[in-house]
Amino acid sequence: MQLPDDVDALKAMILAMAEKAARAEVLETEVADLKARNTDADEQIAKLKQVLKAFNRYRYGRRSEKQSNKADTDLDEQGAFVFEEIETGIAVIEALVAKGRTPSTTKRASRPRKGFPPHLERIHVVIEPDELPEHAGKQKILIGEDTSERLDVIPPKFRVIVTHRPKYAFKNEDGVIQALAPAHIVESGMPTEALLAFVAVSKYGDGLPLYRQEAIFLRDHVEVDRGAMARWMGKVGFELEILADYTFDRIKEAERIFADETTLPTLVPGSGSAKTAYLWAYARDDRPFGGSGPPMVAYRFEDNRSGDCVARHLDGYRGILQIDGYAAYNRVARPDRGNDGALLAGCWAHSRRRFYELHANDGSKVATATIEKMGALWAIEEKVRGQSPDRRVAARQESSAEIVADLYKLWRDTLPRISGKSKLAEAIRYALNRRETFEQFLRDGRIEIDSNIVERAIRPQAIVRKNSLFAGNAGGGRTWATIATLIQCAKMNDVDPLAWLTQTLERIAAGWPASDIEALMPWKFQK
Repeated sequence: MQLPDDVDALKAMILAMAEKAARAEVLETEVADLKARNTDADEQIAKLKQVLKAFNRYRYGRRSEKQSNKADTDLDEQGAFVFEEIETGIAVIEALVAKGRTPSTTKRASRPRKGFPPHLERIHVVIEPDELPEHAGKQKILIGEDTSERLDVIPPKFRVIVTHRPKYAFKNEDGVIQALAPAHIVESGMPTEALLAFVAVSKYGDGLPLYRQEAIFLRDHVEVDRGAMARWMGKVGFELEILADYTFDRIKEAERIFADETTLPTLVPGSGSAKTAYLWAYARDDRPFGGSGPPMVAYRFEDNRSGDCVARHLDGYRGILQIDGYAAYNRVARPDRGNDGALLAGCWAHSRRRFYELHANDGSKVATATIEKMGALWAIEEKVRGQSPDRRVAARQESSAEIVADLYKLWRDTLPRISGKSKLAEAIRYALNRRETFEQFLRDGRIEIDSNIVERAIRPQAIVRKNSLFAGNAGGGRTWATIATLIQCAKMNDVDPLAWLTQTLERIAAGWPASDIEALMPWKFQK
């Protein structure tokens, strides 16, 4: 490089070179800082993804890959919330890191994605390239196109149905003619049957209390008092009660039904305090033993949890009743080898939970051995699900019976050697005292190894209860049981509860005959 002879020019050159060197040093520092931040972010993302991967494997993995079945290990909602926040945190870190990168480095490789359901409306948007000056006079020839699909939503929109009924008179004749006003569930009220269905499904199906719905409506400047909505739900419950009773009657026709119960706090009139009431659930699902009948559940509201409730609900039932270990169900149990009563079958999952807690917390070798042996039982059940009762029994006698015998031998041998007050002793006694009901599944292929079917049906009500805090009164509890029965039946049959309930309320308002009630049931729904 040739240096200038002029002193001032030389000084300027030196200053420029110094500034360039300083900028380079700053850039090197910034690059090093970015690299460090990227490395730190990548490490955080990797750790979070490992946690999520383990969580998802734990939550969704095959049962053969887990120590306990889904009913035993469902994480609570708070745990699910935590992992949702981890997903959000990963996205934030990735966005911050990507902000400092060029577009070519931030573009992720395309991943195979499950297509959207075909029934969704498609809005086609065509984006043509800009017409540039250099394109003037040239003819474009279409040689192909790139297409992509993104999911969009139109928020629920209120509208007003204005009904006109013209009156007519005949010229030179007496009298006036006019169409009759259409019948509605809430006569002379503001809601259409579609709005009633929307409020009901939101409250009893999606856990959205009326006071929250009131606030949501206000965002669209629609003022609907929650008290009015509560009265609407009372009317809807009254109209649907015959359908809920019919559902329960259909359930009691089954060869085998499941029973469970959950609390439903209810306000005591005039006191402002809540007492503990209960939703009893009775479910039917014949598919596991090859039956073709639709799955269904019926809830019954009661102010207590006594055996009198079971005796009243299941009066005259002579089939198989699959239950947990709650003693109230003994009220309907079949006497020794008699036929006047229900045959009780136990739920192995309830026993398994007791041992799993010890296996996970205390590292009990007996509990671990129990869990491993029980895991083999569920693996056998997976293979025979949906087969005929005879085939299920044959498979169980061939494989499961020996495992069950080994379990009871392990428990009998262990019990005298441990403290009678220990948790392990309690778990063993629980299983030993219920041996007869636990072993019923070995002798009858219609019986399941657990009562998860009814537990899955009752779990949504626990979520709705959590969001709603309590039922307003006994009448509100009965309405809850009625509407929840039919909404849950729709879900169990893969039917959109909103579409079904809207159609059903419109049919009832129009005077649907009670003699054709079967056509109104969720499992018969057709749009």
